[in-house]
Amino acid sequence: MADTDARLQPRKKGLTRRQKRSLSRGVQYVVFVAAVIVFAVLADWGRLKNQFAQWDIAKEMFPDVITLALKNTVLYTLSGFALGLVLGLVIALMRLSSVGPYRWVAGVYIEIFRGLPALLIFVFIGVAVPLAFPGTEIIGGTYGKAALALGLVGAAYMAETFRAGIQAVPKGQMEAARSLGFSPARAMISIIIPQAFRIILPPLTNELVILFKDSSLVLLLGVTLEERELSKFGRDLASEKANSTPILVAGLCYLLVTIPLGFVVRRMEAKAQEAVK
Repeated sequence: MADTDARLQPRKKGLTRRQKRSLSRGVQYVVFVAAVIVFAVLADWGRLKNQFAQWDIAKEMFPDVITLALKNTVLYTLSGFALGLVLGLVIALMRLSSVGPYRWVAGVYIEIFRGLPALLIFVFIGVAVPLAFPGTEIIGGTYGKAALALGLVGAAYMAETFRAGIQAVPKGQMEAARSLGFSPARAMISIIIPQAFRIILPPLTNELVILFKDSSLVLLLGVTLEERELSKFGRDLASEKANSTPILVAGLCYLLVTIPLGFVVRRMEAKAQEAVK
């Protein structure tokens, strides 16, 4: 009878998994809103406005911040990205080669240039190269040096991206191309690499965003007034005006490029996931 009575009693029900997730999400929202309120209440908005939001100083930056600084930043980034793309593909093919020395050279390059901070690469290009080769000039002056430094840094990451993309292409594609009479090199160029490009477009676009931000290190190469990029342009004007508004404007110009690129990356990743499904 005791056992029967125990079975007849209603069981105590705890929270379901969905309810626990909802509760956890609600707590996170509350904490976030509370943090925003605390920040809004405690921040000295008057001092922030005086230091970072002087409209008169911001107006003085235009149109040079767009026609000069942003233009140079984009030029440095695109030239470095183009060099990194070509060099990265070559390094990736070397890494996948059946020839041992090619693999070793590619592996050493990737480990060194991924392990060193980008700042040191820029210092090396700006200082060490002229000392090692006196009287030699890199083609393009500052633009050439910036492209070389950004390209060397970007190539190490792009090489691994290319390698992963090439290996993601089904092996049957190469076998089918060989059965049709393609040489290994022609099959790689005509069949494998184009398919790998479609796979790695999102991470390559991410690398473009990273290089766009790394272009701020070009100032280490010694730039003229006409060669300044966004960071250097903003810092110079901030020092001249003794105000941080130019730095904020320069930061907004970075976002003007990186936010649309981020949106493009997310769209490409979503399309890639849909294609897989």
